[in-house]
Amino acid sequence: MQEETSSIPSSSTLSTKTSAGSKRILLVDDEPDVTITFKMGLEGKGYKVDTFNDPEVALAHFKIGVYDLLLLDIKMPKMNGFQLYEELEKLDKEAKVCFITAFEVYYRSLRELFPQIDIDCFIKKPIDSEELIKKIQLELQ
Repeated sequence: MQEETSSIPSSSTLSTKTSAGSKRILLVDDEPDVTITFKMGLEGKGYKVDTFNDPEVALAHFKIGVYDLLLLDIKMPKMNGFQLYEELEKLDKEAKVCFITAFEVYYRSLRELFPQIDIDCFIKKPIDSEELIKKIQLELQ
């Protein structure tokens, strides 16, 4: 049985976005090895990363105005990344999003769900740390 992991920040660390030197990222992927690897790489570059392996738990612990970027896996049980984004976007319209996938990019599905927004950030797994950091930096500019 797969162990559920999450890093749930305390309320004191969630009160505001972090300083310009370290952006806060919400990472949701049902594969613990992916969240651990991405978290280590991103934190090594100064980002603050909160991870969840269950999209429903991530939604339940989401705090408005805290995250500079949402990294959401597309294919997850219970709730896919598009559905999770739809719920998170209702709470925080300012957060940017990048979708993570091991499959071909789901542009068509994305456009059907969110015709009003322009999302161009897709991260295809596997990805090395340097490429991941480049994509994140570009999205947060």
